[in-house]
Amino acid sequence: MSRLLRASILLLLLASCGGGGNYSAPRDLDNACSIIRERPRYLSAMESTERKWGVPVYVQMATIHQESKFIGNARTPHQYTLGIIPMGRQSSAYGYSQALDGTWEEYQDDQGKRGAKRDRIRDATDFMGWYMNATHESLGISKSDARNQYLAYHEGRSGYARGSYNSKPWLLDVADSVGNRAERYRKQLQTCS
Repeated sequence: MSRLLRASILLLLLASCGGGGNYSAPRDLDNACSIIRERPRYLSAMESTERKWGVPVYVQMATIHQESKFIGNARTPHQYTLGIIPMGRQSSAYGYSQALDGTWEEYQDDQGKRGAKRDRIRDATDFMGWYMNATHESLGISKSDARNQYLAYHEGRSGYARGSYNSKPWLLDVADSVGNRAERYRKQLQTCS
């Protein structure tokens, strides 16, 4: 066997073992049933979060769709100076839930989950449940109100309380979209077999 052939086989073997998870998005993001058929562990994680924190599956799904389009290792875009010099990312948001470093560390400390990872769906949904439950407790926003939960998620609870979103028409449009998607997912989930 030639050296090139052996090297090629070894490279293919190593590539097939892979180092990371499957971070790609499900194929049909507009259909909740399709998402959970393709990725049953998503439903398992979200149902666990719903049982623990009371945040409905459809609210979690609509928020994850908006934040990361179900891409596990999603990051914010790079910022550039003069259009060409990279200056780092827009924020530290990462993973399915796009949790910021500081908020994620607060969650890890509060829940005793130092090993939790933002690119693991079970940890990301638990984080969202934890955050939205605290939002419900501090601001009184219903856990099934995807629109306002999203506004508080995006702006932070103190920003939401100040009404910072009112000066951002684009964000109000996004929040409306999240609310509409949550309602669509809710109806679709009732028909999944």
